[in-house]
Amino acid sequence: MEIIGGGLMEIRINRSDVGKRVSVRALTETGTPGEKFTDTVGVLTSWNDDVLLITRRDGTPVHIAESALVAGKVVPPAPARRRGPAASFAELARVTSRGWQPVESEALGEWELRYADGFTRRANSVLALGDPGVPLDEALSVVRAWYAERGLHADIQTSTGAEGTHELLCAQLEERGWAQHTPAQVWIGALAPLDDADADVSAVHLSRTCDEDWMRRYQRFGEGTPAVLKVLHNGPSVWFASVPSADGSPAAIGRCVIDGRWAGFMAVEVAPEHRRKGLATAVMTALARQALGEGASAGWLQVESGNEAAQAMYGRMGFAPHHHYHFHRAPDAG
Repeated sequence: MEIIGGGLMEIRINRSDVGKRVSVRALTETGTPGEKFTDTVGVLTSWNDDVLLITRRDGTPVHIAESALVAGKVVPPAPARRRGPAASFAELARVTSRGWQPVESEALGEWELRYADGFTRRANSVLALGDPGVPLDEALSVVRAWYAERGLHADIQTSTGAEGTHELLCAQLEERGWAQHTPAQVWIGALAPLDDADADVSAVHLSRTCDEDWMRRYQRFGEGTPAVLKVLHNGPSVWFASVPSADGSPAAIGRCVIDGRWAGFMAVEVAPEHRRKGLATAVMTALARQALGEGASAGWLQVESGNEAAQAMYGRMGFAPHHHYHFHRAPDAG
């Protein structure tokens, strides 16, 4: 049923629109005059007990009382990106997963349970693409038990902000106490602009393996355990970049996984004393040229949502956000 609001504003949504992208206006203050409104755009993920739950593009949940609604309508999916390569969420989810391959995995329907001895959340969480093949609560019980056997908290990687992402699953998980954490974004871009970059790559050394010096620069993940080294070296075509400093230790490093038309860039790090010298651009350019030589044309990378410096740098290189991703962690048993 369509509900008519005051004035020219109309509420054109109802409970049957759960799962669709909507735009709503709601009162934040009541009274006369000077009533205040807030506008929200996102996926309508539930409408229960007279409360709407809308999940924004970045995964933020917004609860709105039905009584506060003054306008609402279904809107088209987010507009396609105007530059860079075209890519679906499902394609990117699979290709980014192949860039961080686990040391052990198990299928649960179309879900993949991934384990790598705790090295990277991506390789130690569930890739939830498609149907788990059993009711959700049963699937979550299996997930919790599987990770408990391996001494880890159960995490499910979820995504928002693109067609086919996990807004509904996010709402279902949050209803069950699974808390969202560690927000990040997947950015994509064409490789050709990097090839054209005015970067001195003469000092960048490329190798199929990472040595102890490379691992020391990649120090935020600790020592190079067998699981760490296996994850880092696994992939369709893996390359490691390093720029030596005067004492021989790497001033900058990077990793690239080339997979068909895609090249994934990760672990791009520069020693604090060597920053703002163009080394990150040199590393990215050298890896992009290697990828172009192997037939790739598009690049992807993952960046934390709060890392504005990295986002600005990748933006200058021609990359732009495609979708957001997060992890939902199981509540403590009790």
